[in-house]
Amino acid sequence: MSPLRMGATRVAQVSVEDVRGRGAALAEALDAGSPELDAALCARAGQVVARIGERTSIAGGHTVVALAGATGSGKSSLFNDLVGADVAAVGARRPTTSTPTAAVWGADPASELLDWLAVGTRHHLGEREEPEGLALDGLVLLDLPDFDSRLLEHRVEADRVLGLVDVFVWVTDPQKYADARLHHDYLAALTGHDVVTVVVLNQADRLTPDALAACRADLQRLLQADGLDAGEVLVTSARDGSGVVDLQHRISVVVAGRAAAVHRLDGDLRSVAGQLRAEVADTEPRLDERADAGLVDALSRAAGLPVVLAAVERDYRREAWSRTGWPFTRWVRALQPDPLRRLRLRDGRGGGRGDRGGDPAGQDAITAADVRAVLGRSSLPPATPAARSWVELATRDLGDRAGAALPPRWADAVAAAATPPGDDLGDALDRAVMRTPLRARNPWWWAAVNALQWLLALSAVLGLAWLAALAVMSWLRLPALDTPRVGILPLPTLMLLGGMVLGIALSAVSRPLARVGARRRRAVVAGRLRESVWVVAQELIIAPVQVVLDRHRTTRDRIDTAAGSGRRP
Repeated sequence: MSPLRMGATRVAQVSVEDVRGRGAALAEALDAGSPELDAALCARAGQVVARIGERTSIAGGHTVVALAGATGSGKSSLFNDLVGADVAAVGARRPTTSTPTAAVWGADPASELLDWLAVGTRHHLGEREEPEGLALDGLVLLDLPDFDSRLLEHRVEADRVLGLVDVFVWVTDPQKYADARLHHDYLAALTGHDVVTVVVLNQADRLTPDALAACRADLQRLLQADGLDAGEVLVTSARDGSGVVDLQHRISVVVAGRAAAVHRLDGDLRSVAGQLRAEVADTEPRLDERADAGLVDALSRAAGLPVVLAAVERDYRREAWSRTGWPFTRWVRALQPDPLRRLRLRDGRGGGRGDRGGDPAGQDAITAADVRAVLGRSSLPPATPAARSWVELATRDLGDRAGAALPPRWADAVAAAATPPGDDLGDALDRAVMRTPLRARNPWWWAAVNALQWLLALSAVLGLAWLAALAVMSWLRLPALDTPRVGILPLPTLMLLGGMVLGIALSAVSRPLARVGARRRRAVVAGRLRESVWVVAQELIIAPVQVVLDRHRTTRDRIDTAAGSGRRP
């Protein structure tokens, strides 16, 4: 219950430091989530943040109480009764009050505060003796223009000052107490400001006691419908002075507490934070980084991984033949096109990407290839329409799952983050393929078979040369040399035939081994390429989505802090 109403319910204790801290949290929420929050709410929240900084920086400890009311409610007359002098102009002509009028109690100057309020008409009452029980030192009482004035500038001025004052005293009368503008535009908007709100039913002298009681009860019912704590409605009459002392005592209580300004700012924070809280969800989904196999599959197709892997397999078989094939027919394979070079996936030294061969020079060549990968593109065919559609479906599915539980603006932001702009995704995938090592160290058996093949080839060549020398000597009728034999075969014949037959047989045996090795190389490179594709998906799709989800979490947490969740009374 409000201190103004002197109820029994305890009011939550709020300090200036608490309000400042929660105001800073609200500013952080706006920084994190303003693109996805309602623009009008963000503007209002920004005003609250600015008002907290400005109001709490003004020294003096004054309490600003504003008398606000409709035309003809008698608030100016009530203002004069509270001041004890004819300060505000009162008359039959409407509207009478055109600009705010201030009355200041106490010796401390309130110039800085009134300058901030932009109130020019000021009356300093100084220190004066008040009736027993009243402590009004530090009170700044304002008489505002009519909030329903027929003049727009009057209404605008009333609304401006109402946005800055510490305490609202709403003055109404038996004719306009149910006015829709008063309830819908003002009182209903002050939900959460019960501590700094009081309602006065003026001109009580016009009604009989029974009619006054019925009117007061109906006004309390309307206040409950507005969402305000149904405290006591004060009844006054500026004409005969009844009820004015009660209002003075209510104002005295809040002035003596010197916390109305903080309670007003606290109410503003809780009100705007409550409205912003509806703009965020209670939680956000968690992305499982390794669960999106469908996304990686779609990106792999778009990146041309099936083409690359087929080229890797052919390249392995081609290299295996060049190392293990019969030396006299290896040149035939040299005439076949290089599958990796055709795709611009082989470095300038002729070795495949990633074929370091165990020497530092290979590492230097890979670094140079990395530079070319950044500056150029491969010759992989562009993604087919089917592959592009698969990627669109996968990214859309990710966006839908990540934004399913979020409000529409946040869900749209997630969907936009899951869709990289233009050709960024295609270029990144191409660079990822170019940077991925497509080869590995040569198998040890290649070197063993290659050495054996050259030994067999050398044996065949030496055998052929020996036989040729014997033939020439026989043709020249030179004495025949003793030729060693192995069984029934001369040694040179055995060397020639054995070298050829065993070399061809070894080549034939190496081919199925090369096919097995090619499949293994394909599996190894496929893992590398999928990892590279996953990195692209993480950087261009998942990470941006996670950024939006993190902003959503930060926004919600900061809004909850600004609302004072968990604060004890």
